[in-house]
Amino acid sequence: MYSAEYLYAMITMLFTPLERVFMPPEKSDLTQSKSVQDFLKAVYSLQQGGERVSTNALAEGLAVAAPSVTDMAQRLVTAGLIDYERYKGVLLTHAGEAVALKMIRRHRLIELYLVKELGYTLVEVHAEAEKVEHAVSDHFIEALAAKLGDPELDPHGEPIPSPDGTIINREITPLVEWPLNTPAVVSRIKADDPEMLQHILERGFKLQAHVEILSRDPFDGPVMAMVDGKMRIVGHQVAACIMLEGESA
Repeated sequence: MYSAEYLYAMITMLFTPLERVFMPPEKSDLTQSKSVQDFLKAVYSLQQGGERVSTNALAEGLAVAAPSVTDMAQRLVTAGLIDYERYKGVLLTHAGEAVALKMIRRHRLIELYLVKELGYTLVEVHAEAEKVEHAVSDHFIEALAAKLGDPELDPHGEPIPSPDGTIINREITPLVEWPLNTPAVVSRIKADDPEMLQHILERGFKLQAHVEILSRDPFDGPVMAMVDGKMRIVGHQVAACIMLEGESA
């Protein structure tokens, strides 16, 4: 298996246009900046029901200082990519959302390719995709999608946006809310942290695993469930990352 550094270097050389390499930053397209793309993707991930995202939440999610988030927000307001109100936070514009969905599409397609074609484990793919997604061209991504059969889901069960930004809507429920003694299957694992993801997988909660909840302690206590015929116990925080749907869905 090639290393992440090798893959990144090869893809960067193949798909980064020379004019972008030598163009002064102030004259280049702002949406081609890695930091801008990551910022918009983070806003999209944190937005819930159209609510504004606080600069503190973004600072934590991006692991940067709050003043850096404010500076970036002000730049992106000028570019028409976000709406920012002091003390209220940020909200993506339609243009900003389009960029975020484009990057999410790239990320999830690359993750799926790494798992299906290169033999990466689920725990490895997030960090690899973060490196590669900024280097490749749109043509490369669409060729990748065609190679994979235009999939709708990534290896975590996350929906892959279509080229026009459409995302399929599924009725899925967190393990912490699924009714007791009701058969279900794991349809999505919402965990990017490698340690959390490894913990979930080691307890048998892989995609399409058959699950039936036996008991759930109150006050955010642990959940006991049968997972592919084996009894498992997970904490409330872990159970919140495991999404289920009915077996017949």
